[in-house]
Amino acid sequence: MGQQTNQVGCPSKLNDELIAKAKEYLYGGYESVGDVIPSVAGLACFLAIARSTAYEYGKQSSEFSDILEGIGAMQENKLINKGLMGDFNSTIAKMMLTKHGYSDKQDIDLTADIKVEKRSIKDIFDG
Repeated sequence: MGQQTNQVGCPSKLNDELIAKAKEYLYGGYESVGDVIPSVAGLACFLAIARSTAYEYGKQSSEFSDILEGIGAMQENKLINKGLMGDFNSTIAKMMLTKHGYSDKQDIDLTADIKVEKRSIKDIFDG
């Protein structure tokens, strides 16, 4: 006889209905619940699950993972466009864009070639 494994914990709620509801949130449902931009936290509230569960579902399902990616892409796009149009507070938009890889720093190259000349003190003062 084969060995039987027992599942521990609650069964997963990840099914086609939950994925459809997650897509609904991504495709505009976030606005109907008062969210200005889509977010994983907003999705979790919309689905009545924990944010960590949403990330876990993303590991289990490529379709759910795509929804999470879509939320990130739409969030980034809205932050850029609404920030440029002045609809969003620029400081908040800039701060949130750091989560998408943007930064407000400059790369400065401070390398230089330095030549050191050896001269006697007499040569320096006598000219």
